[in-house]
Amino acid sequence: MEIVVLDDPRACGRAVADAVAEALARDTGPPVTLGLATGSSPLPAYTELVRRHRDEGLSFAGARAFLLDEYLGLPAGHPQSYREVIRRELTDHLDIDPAAVHAPDGTRADPEAAAADYERLLAASGPVDLQILGIGGNGHIGFNEPGSPFGSRTRVTTLTARTRADNARFFTRPADVPHRVLTQGLATITGARRIVLVATGESKRAAVAATVAGPVTTAVPATVLRDHPHCTLVLDRAAAGPDRAGLVAAGQVGTPGRGR
Repeated sequence: MEIVVLDDPRACGRAVADAVAEALARDTGPPVTLGLATGSSPLPAYTELVRRHRDEGLSFAGARAFLLDEYLGLPAGHPQSYREVIRRELTDHLDIDPAAVHAPDGTRADPEAAAADYERLLAASGPVDLQILGIGGNGHIGFNEPGSPFGSRTRVTTLTARTRADNARFFTRPADVPHRVLTQGLATITGARRIVLVATGESKRAAVAATVAGPVTTAVPATVLRDHPHCTLVLDRAAAGPDRAGLVAAGQVGTPGRGR
């Protein structure tokens, strides 16, 4: 596990954008497939990618993208559905084909069938080349809450009270936060060729420490990443904490945007 500690969220965003640009620069083989996360931590990266597309000509033409997860029960077009968030914050501002941006369908009458269909689509499209992740305060990635099996695939799951409380800031009322979601499972996520997890802010410090230096356990789902062959954690100083020694000992301090 490679660990990159930078000054602030904007610097983290630039490092994640470097990794995306590196993936897009591949000029052979099938289309580049990106895995996209929502939440607050990836937003500076998306802002930087939009800037690079606008000002530097970074192109997403021919790329494909798959979202990690989606709420169940929100109507199509709801501003807090993750499909809409990604469209609003990123893909509407790029030259990526909208038909190449895929998300779990949280509006389906049969969500289990929607989950199975999404897993099949991911499998048929080949491994994700670069998966961007955030991390929840309880160590969840995607919406794989504590206790999620490491072998899990795309499925319907229920949010914990803590996650719903954390996400309430995006809704008019806390009661509006959906209870159930569709999410890629941990085995689905770790099938990506490269993973870049970005965590910023003091509220993520405990989850980061547990992920890097604690026991590998389903109680902290992000610890599954410790066995991934090409995973980078991009942290700001607040998320890393005042003492980097434990992180350095457990991981490998890396260089932004570069793979091992």
